[in-house]
Amino acid sequence: MRGFDRLYGLELLAYSDTEVRAQVQVREELLQPAGLVHGGVYASIAESMTSLATALAVMAEGDMAMGLSNNTSFLRPITEGVVHAVATRVHRGRTTWVWDVRFSDDAEHTCAVTRMTIAVRPLPPGADPIPLGAEELAA
Repeated sequence: MRGFDRLYGLELLAYSDTEVRAQVQVREELLQPAGLVHGGVYASIAESMTSLATALAVMAEGDMAMGLSNNTSFLRPITEGVVHAVATRVHRGRTTWVWDVRFSDDAEHTCAVTRMTIAVRPLPPGADPIPLGAEELAA
């Protein structure tokens, strides 16, 4: 991973055009003042993993993918260990894909859920068809 995803420690474990698995090791820099994983971490994980899986699926057709809507509900805090994420595609349209992401802690408790909508658009002329951070996955 590169850029912001590397900064917060995103690890993609598996991906396809229907399911993505990722995780982030909890560390002090990712906690909000009350000692809980910051909500932005969940939103970032959801957007990165679903945008990347969508982009890898559509790049052969000359398209790119980017986040359009990110709605995260927090159900139970995570304070240590690993944030585990599983994204499941629920819709594949011509211009939008929709994913549901379930976040869990090390005890497999559901801690947050995200509904993520990804926009699919034509790749601009001269743009890199490989999504940022996907070099090792696209090989």
